[in-house]
Amino acid sequence: MKIAFCCMNTDPRPWLQSLRAALPEAEVVEWSPGSMQDGVRPDYAMVWGPPQQLIDEQPQMKALFNIGAGVDALMKLSLPPHMQVVRLNDAGMSVQMAEFVAHAVIRHYRELDAYERDVAAGEWRFRKPLLRTDFPIGVMGLGVLGERVAKTLAMFDFPVLGWSRSPRQVDGVHCFSGEATFDEFLSATRILVCLLPLTPETRGIMNRDTLSLLKPGGYVINVARGAHLVEDDLLALIDSGHLAGAALDVFQTEPLPAGHAFWKHPKIAVTPHTSARTLREDTVLQIAQKIRAMARGEPVAGVVDRERGY
Repeated sequence: MKIAFCCMNTDPRPWLQSLRAALPEAEVVEWSPGSMQDGVRPDYAMVWGPPQQLIDEQPQMKALFNIGAGVDALMKLSLPPHMQVVRLNDAGMSVQMAEFVAHAVIRHYRELDAYERDVAAGEWRFRKPLLRTDFPIGVMGLGVLGERVAKTLAMFDFPVLGWSRSPRQVDGVHCFSGEATFDEFLSATRILVCLLPLTPETRGIMNRDTLSLLKPGGYVINVARGAHLVEDDLLALIDSGHLAGAALDVFQTEPLPAGHAFWKHPKIAVTPHTSARTLREDTVLQIAQKIRAMARGEPVAGVVDRERGY
């Protein structure tokens, strides 16, 4: 069994060491343009943001194993029909995402930003406690990460709603599905959390029309992909007073360009795409198990539906 490693902007050395330890029966090689023209033909590849050249040079590969949950970059490539794309199911990311989103929700709900400003001004002030029932939270996307986030938020006694393309059932969450219920879901939501996969259908899904449906004083938390959000529309709705603010971890352009309005906007919290980081050892162990299962001809979880894009 031969495995190629091609993860752009990633130091390959610790990954190669971990992968070789997890799959001692396999030959693990680092791919670079033209590096495998001497007859090396990998069966699988472990990838992050690979170039089309990898696919063109190695069209015989059976599967690409992505080291992250999002596969939108792979969906842009021209892949042979037989080549499967396999995403991570979790690998330690769901708990990170749950704690990140819970922090963002509670920071907004408990008005901690306002208290921080008071302290900076040397003021000792109290604010009237708010009611959780006035802050229904809508989670868009109920995959592995979205379901964990929704369940976590429900533990804090917030009303939690969920929306997904296909029907789902999550304990403690009022679930909506399909286009027919999308407006109803948004209209019942005050804090909107985006955990959708990025597909042609979800690109720009958070725009002036959809965000205007949120309850007055709405708040947006985007931890999925920057392309889900029309940035100018968000700014306009915050500045008009319809939205109270936003916590953004992902952006149309990353790194966020210098001088972008988000950097210094008083009602927008910015973090550098760090809500759920890939944990190397957990990721390698999961991918190694999937490669072994696939080599035995067994089904594996996380195979991407190429038509849907996730």
